[in-house]
Formats: sequence, C-alpha cells, structure tokens
Amino acid sequence: MPNRSRIEKDSLGEVSVPAEALYGAQTQRAVNNFHISNQPLPPTFIRAIAQIKQAAAKANHELGLLSEELANAIARACDQVIQGNFPGNYEQQFPVDIYQTGSGTSSNMNVNEVITQLVKRKNHLEVSANDHVNMGQSSNDVIPSAIHVAASEMVKHQLMPAVDHLLKILDQREQELGSIVKTGRTHLMDAMPVTFEQEISGWKALVLQDRQRFQQCMERLNSLAIGGTAVGTGTNTHRDFAIKVCEHLHRTTGITFKPSDNFFASLSLPSAALELSSTLKSLATTLTKVANDLRWMNSGPLAGLGEIEMTALQPGSSIMPGKVNPVICECVLMASAQITGFDTAITIGAQSSNFQLNTMLPMIGSNLIKGITLASNSCRLLADKALADFKVKQEHIDEALYKNPILITALNPVIGYMKAAEIAKQAYTEKRSVFEVAKEKTNLSESELKKLLDPILLTKGGLAE
Repeated sequence: MPNRSRIEKDSLGEVSVPAEALYGAQTQRAVNNFHISNQPLPPTFIRAIAQIKQAAAKANHELGLLSEELANAIARACDQVIQGNFPGNYEQQFPVDIYQTGSGTSSNMNVNEVITQLVKRKNHLEVSANDHVNMGQSSNDVIPSAIHVAASEMVKHQLMPAVDHLLKILDQREQELGSIVKTGRTHLMDAMPVTFEQEISGWKALVLQDRQRFQQCMERLNSLAIGGTAVGTGTNTHRDFAIKVCEHLHRTTGITFKPSDNFFASLSLPSAALELSSTLKSLATTLTKVANDLRWMNSGPLAGLGEIEMTALQPGSSIMPGKVNPVICECVLMASAQITGFDTAITIGAQSSNFQLNTMLPMIGSNLIKGITLASNSCRLLADKALADFKVKQEHIDEALYKNPILITALNPVIGYMKAAEIAKQAYTEKRSVFEVAKEKTNLSESELKKLLDPILLTKGGLAE
C-alpha cells in the first residue's frame, strides 16, 4: 500500500508531507535537510517549547492581541503536546534532528505547526503557525527560554531530590559506621588513619558544595530571553508580553520565572546553561571520586584492599565462576564521563555566540537535558545500590591498620623525623609492628607508646599530650 501524503505550503512553496503528520512544510524541509544523528530533541525540550507557546497565547489574549476563542484553542493544543496526548508519539510528530539550524528555528516551527494542526482538527478555526501560535515570538528567544524552562523544572523536580537522597544515605552511613578506624591513603599508599565517619563526611561535603552551586545557578536559570524576539530589541511584541508570559509560566510550573535584565546577553550567549553544565560536571566529578573510592575499598576479595564488601548484584564474569564486580560504580563512572563530555560540547557550543545570536542552541539544550537525567539517576543508583548497604570487613581493616608503619608519624615531635623514619623502615622490612620496633629503639615506655600510636587517637589530629 503506497504511503499517503498531503501538500503543505510555506514561504518557499509546496512540500509533500506524510498524511498522518501533524507538522507542516517547514518541519518537512528540516527532516529532508538534516540527516545527521537520527536523534530528535528530547520530549522534555519539546514540552518546554509548548509551555512557552501556551503562556504566550494567554499573554497575547490578555494584551488584546489574540481572541479568547483562538487563545483558548491554542492553549488546549499546547496541553496535548505537553501531556503527549496526540496521534503518534514525540519522535513521529517532532522528528527534527538535534543537529539542525543553530537557532532551533526548525524545532520552533515544528511545535508551531503541530499546535496549529491540532487546533484545526479539533476546533476548525483559521489559525496560522507564524501569525498566531508564534505571535510576539522568535525562535531566537523561544529556544533559549525553552532551555531554561526545561532545565529549571528538571533541576527542581528531578536533580535536587536525587542529590538530597544521596546526602540522606551518606548521612545515614556516616552515623552507622561512626568511629571505625581504617588506614588512610594518599597517592594510593598507606597514610595516617582516618575513621569511616571522616571519610564519608568528605564525600558528603563535596555533594553539599555541588548542591549549593545548583541553588546559586537557579536564579540565573529562571531568567528568560522571551520578549527579546529576533535580536534583543523586542521587535513585533508588546512591551508587557515578557512579563505576562513569565507570570503564566509561574502558574503552570510553580517556578518564578522573570524576563532577562538584558535580552542582548540572553540571546547571544547561553551563560546560565553553561553555568549549569559546569555544575553538572562538578557533580559528575564528585560522583566519580566516590565511586572510585568504593571500588578501591571493595577490591579483592583476597588480593585487593578488601575493606568493604558491596552487595553482589549479578555474576561478574562469563568465564570465571564466582566473580562479582562493582557494577554500580562502573555504571556511574561511565555516566559521569558522559556528563563531562556533554559539558565540553556545551562549552564549545556557547563559544559559538556571534553578535546577537548563539548558533548551537539545540545541541546545548539536548546535552543539558541528558546530563541532568544522567546525574539524577546516578545519584540515586549510587546511593541505593552501592552506599546504602556495603559491609565493613573489620578484621581485614585491623590487620593492615595496626601493622601500618606510617603510624610512626605520631612520634615525630618526640623522637624526630629521621629516627621515626629509621623505625618505620625497620618495621616494614622485618614485617613487625612499629610499636615493637619503637619499644626497642626509643626510651619511651610501653604505656607512652600505646598512647602515642593509638590509631583512634591519631584520627583526632593535633599533638599528643
């Protein structure tokens, strides 16, 4: 059976469009032009554009520029897009490749055309994708605004709860493991002792710092370019349009958006998106540090550090029976690497800001959305399947801890660095404890040595009394 089609028109002429498509001529031209990745923009991005279209229709009606009937019809069609309640799916009706025109004009018009077709099919009204759905707007202010709307909602409803969950699990483990002492490590070599509580507190502090960075970024992310239209001057839009659009977005999202203080800046360089991407990379780096620490601590079980035992989640080898791997840590490490890659691309994309417009917005928006998703899921996965239930192997830890020659560091203020180094070297060579060798090589009493070399006291810092 031959594929059915219909003819649509735009300013360049006629285009054949699949009969079942809700989109029109401009979308079809983009589909024909951009054969790059076969990956359309994420549905989250499309929904954000539709949210802006809905707020714009309501704003234009309040400003006396759009009839109530048409504004309501457009708003209802936007709801269909936002909720995914339309024939087909997002990939079918919003098929434009991520790698398209740098302003995202093709995707802006794709949404305009779909909304227009939904209005026509349900309400039988005369409606124009450019004149009505896109009224008071340009792709140049809609797309950067959509990036901010999508990212703001994802940070508020997805990322921050995931970060808070990770912090909760870290806090629980910090309290549960309390003052269990283990060998500290610098350069992957034995160092002065620390407690699990101290080690986990370091992880938690790093996550808290990242959380604070996200909070600080939100204020700038909530500032929208909408109202700047083509170049930042606000051509063809009402002076109160931007404020009213932000008010309507606040009602539907619960987030307090505001017009940008300077549209020329907002249209020409996506600095808030760049800041958010950088903060995502910081969180990814923190997750990498925690995941790698856990992998090292879990290594073994016989030939590694063997300080902890992580829950066995799946067989680790197709050839070696009984092998179990730290799969969650590895999963998070890969996701973190990808977030870092996204940030590199976003950084280069932000640098493509010439005169009044950035020309890599679709890629920036897509990478940002994917990065937030990876970071959110990684936080929860690492918390629930790696951190929450690992077991401490106390006997193995103690065996290494009390034989650690580095404990001699505590005697530096008493016997001097060179003498302490001599004792440490002998203890290591003879595979004896530093306590035994120090007892032979110094005038310190057994009780003094026990106090000075007590690993628990050494975790408290300062000078021994």
